[in-house]
Amino acid sequence: MPPPSVAIIDIGSNSIKLLVAAQNPAGGLSSRKTRTLDARIGAGISETAPRLAPESMMRGLGAIRELLAEAAPYGPRRTVLVATSAVRDAANGAEFREKVRAATGHTIRVLSGEEEANLIGRGLTCDPALGSLRDFYVFDLGGGSLECLAFLGRRMQKAVSLQLGCVRLTEKFVPKPEEPFPADAAAAIAAHVRTTFAEGGFPFTLPAGTASAVGTGGTVTTVRAILAARAGRPLDATDPTVTVAQLQALLDELGALALADRKRVPGLPPPRADVFPVALTTLVAIAQLGTFTAFRHSLYNLRWGLAAEAFAS
Repeated sequence: MPPPSVAIIDIGSNSIKLLVAAQNPAGGLSSRKTRTLDARIGAGISETAPRLAPESMMRGLGAIRELLAEAAPYGPRRTVLVATSAVRDAANGAEFREKVRAATGHTIRVLSGEEEANLIGRGLTCDPALGSLRDFYVFDLGGGSLECLAFLGRRMQKAVSLQLGCVRLTEKFVPKPEEPFPADAAAAIAAHVRTTFAEGGFPFTLPAGTASAVGTGGTVTTVRAILAARAGRPLDATDPTVTVAQLQALLDELGALALADRKRVPGLPPPRADVFPVALTTLVAIAQLGTFTAFRHSLYNLRWGLAAEAFAS
């Protein structure tokens, strides 16, 4: 008999993701199924009073139905649906949640920024590849928000959610995303990141020179996917360390392309191509603030934290 499993569906601003996780007798978690669908339900998230558009809600509902169908053959003992920044901030988020409940029978749990950050931290501790890290920062860049965490001696010291998601900042700073990424937008975004960190209460206080930076979320995953495609290897056969020099080189290269050309880059999902230069700019700005030279990539993020929570309850 296969070990018991849980299904987690994470409804983000840019994508909707599935994890079916199983628990072994020792309490560790393993993945039985993962899938990501780009739905961009968070379009318009930068508005003063953001609302989910009808077509965005339909895309989101369609993606959720598809992922529920993919999870069903595994017979999960629990299925958990959560939403983050896009639904959390939308004036009509409750309407979307009711549409999903009526169509699927599942209730969406809307996470606060603090809950999201803490669950990401819980997920990171499930990653065996990070077992040797003691003092480290975690940055999970989504479409609507950026979750920032600090671990000292593998114990979380700080968790902050900042409104620096790549969809949000693209809408705010890039009036013509179909054109090459302008230098003045990059400078404005970097300045906005610095200001938001200063005002958001996330100081870089871990021991200088010894703390590592861990990157999770779609941007670092996409960087590795592009590098893997160029090397002719699967993503999991590439180095999990992504250097800031690599981020800057990709930003210089892909930012110079029009959107139509960017969409043809191997490894870069076309629905993510419009926000990708902004996401790279944000990560480079974070690295400059923290004086990091690289991010250690991990796939163990929010969904893994929710899976661990589901098995513990």
